[in-house]
Amino acid sequence: MDTREALGSWIDGPKAAAEKMGADFGYRGERLGLPKEGPGSVAGPGRRIGALVVDSWLVALIAYGLISRGHVGHANLWTTPLLFAVTTLLLATTGTTMGKRLFGLRVVRLDGGRAGIPQVMLRTLLLCLAVPALVWDRDTRGLHDKAVGTVEVRI
Repeated sequence: MDTREALGSWIDGPKAAAEKMGADFGYRGERLGLPKEGPGSVAGPGRRIGALVVDSWLVALIAYGLISRGHVGHANLWTTPLLFAVTTLLLATTGTTMGKRLFGLRVVRLDGGRAGIPQVMLRTLLLCLAVPALVWDRDTRGLHDKAVGTVEVRI
């Protein structure tokens, strides 16, 4: 084996090495029966992270301005519980949050229906813990989505 080829497979990662050996992983969401592109396709990580940043920023602004009235320490205490409450309420009623709507995303069950309140509450709790959201499968579904049987798709 050429050392350049071995080094290239190490740098590219295990997926690229497996693809060079003939493995076909398909597109993101294919295993879930979702389209490759357009409405209903699995949302990419960039959009999802962008939506989370917008939602977090809006909630922090509400906590700072309305709840703690400018006291940073109190605002920090309120931000995560407020994020949990707002995200749970909006996802359970509309399937999307303000940030997700801005980025053209919504959360649905794997069968395409709206996620129920228990699903949304557990998903949001796991999202607030951060670690489950940072671990993805090959469809870029976080553990928080896998645990409750949901997927974040494009509108």
